[in-house]
Amino acid sequence: MINRELIRIKVVQLTYAYYQNGANNLNKAENELIYSLSMAYSLYNYLLMLIVAVSKEMRHRVEIATTRAEREGAQPPSQKFAENRFARQLEDNLVLLDFADEQKLTWNNDIEFVRRLCGMIEQSQIYQEYMADEEDSYEADREVWRKLYRAIIQNNEDLDAILEEKSLFWNDDKEVVDTFVLKTIKRFEPANGKKQELLPEYDDEEDKVFACKLFRATILNADQYQRYMSDASRNWDFSRLAYMDVVIMQIAIAEMMTFPNIPISVTINEFVDLAKLYSTPKSGGYINGMLDTIARYLIDCGELHKFIEPPKPRKF
Repeated sequence: MINRELIRIKVVQLTYAYYQNGANNLNKAENELIYSLSMAYSLYNYLLMLIVAVSKEMRHRVEIATTRAEREGAQPPSQKFAENRFARQLEDNLVLLDFADEQKLTWNNDIEFVRRLCGMIEQSQIYQEYMADEEDSYEADREVWRKLYRAIIQNNEDLDAILEEKSLFWNDDKEVVDTFVLKTIKRFEPANGKKQELLPEYDDEEDKVFACKLFRATILNADQYQRYMSDASRNWDFSRLAYMDVVIMQIAIAEMMTFPNIPISVTINEFVDLAKLYSTPKSGGYINGMLDTIARYLIDCGELHKFIEPPKPRKF
């Protein structure tokens, strides 16, 4: 689950924080980087558990309504959503159960939010269309949860507030982690039962090494990389560059210099996107031009041994 896109985001966040906090303990900062990545994986599991918590609450509501209907001689409520097969399979998932038990993760302390979420779901058009549809299939059960997650959970201010209280990292992570949750929902298959695989913590074990090497190279070679920026920026107003832009370019240069197998264009594109996310509206275009200039400067100086691919048109 933790891929290089997420790692780059974390390195930007932690590098900026490192300098803001006085730049005095590299080992501590590196440990915080690894911890923040592990917290992103915890959030992934916690959001999957939210689906389970909602499903359990819906089942509880149906049980109460069924008892009332039997007592009053009325038509019992439909159990279609309460017994949603995808949600049931997720509830029994061995990997999720083990992780929740190991990390002591639960939604029991936020049951009022879970109940409000159930109300929002019941009032949604997605839910009502699902309940009215005569189709009865696992695919429909899985698809309704994918739609509900995107419409109600993905952008939910109450949920954001809860996550912020639980971890300083989680609100920054949620947008990326949401994509992993949606990918997981789509990958579920009924034949896999409770042994359905979830996304692993790291897509590749080498990515953990990538995170530490990128962070350390960024910090330990800061003076050299900033000198490259200054030397290569004769046609750019380097003195007016936002501090976050300096941090982002410093990390991008570290990636160019440290990882020979990553194409220059990939590095530039990734960090231009991060600049648009974390810095000023004009930062994307500025950093795109600066990094291209710096890369060519380093190649001409013999400091960088890579080929610059022809640029693709980008909008800023």
